[in-house]
Amino acid sequence: MGGAPGAFISRGAGQRPESESGSCGKSQRAGSSFFTARLQLKVVKMRKTADGTQVMKEGVLEKRGDSLLQLWKKKYCVLTQDCLRLYPDSQKRSRSKDLSLQEIRTVDCVERTGKYIYFTVVTTDNKEMDFRCLAEGSWNAAITMALIEFKNKKAIQSFRSRQDAEMLSVGQQEKLLGRAP
Repeated sequence: MGGAPGAFISRGAGQRPESESGSCGKSQRAGSSFFTARLQLKVVKMRKTADGTQVMKEGVLEKRGDSLLQLWKKKYCVLTQDCLRLYPDSQKRSRSKDLSLQEIRTVDCVERTGKYIYFTVVTTDNKEMDFRCLAEGSWNAAITMALIEFKNKKAIQSFRSRQDAEMLSVGQQEKLLGRAP
């Protein structure tokens, strides 16, 4: 990549700018260049799929095969608020394999070597799927953030339903006490 040393790269909405060298020392962050870089961040429009769910990220991700040779196969992926869809081609003509965020336990084993980031998605039934993406793709971070958001949403729903059930039972108790002689 070209540019002056210490120049910042725009990484997208919600992501922190980094220097080209990859380090974020105080000398590079100080001054108006940091604030200028913050203002230049792209605002990403959220696209929606045919079924109305928001697309958080889409692009090419490579998955290691389960066969004896364990070859890397390119998949066109679409990450939504509920699942990771894996298509065999970028045209999305074939049926996708959907990996629900409900089925994902964690994203593990993140390793950066050369131009790739390698990571493993562990499902709730302990199945492991190995993926890799180009370093600037940062799919591992996107999947992790989507998983956190999904689990937080489920926890809030669970808490609210428990709270509603408790309120209902307290109301029933009050009615019973009110009817007692």
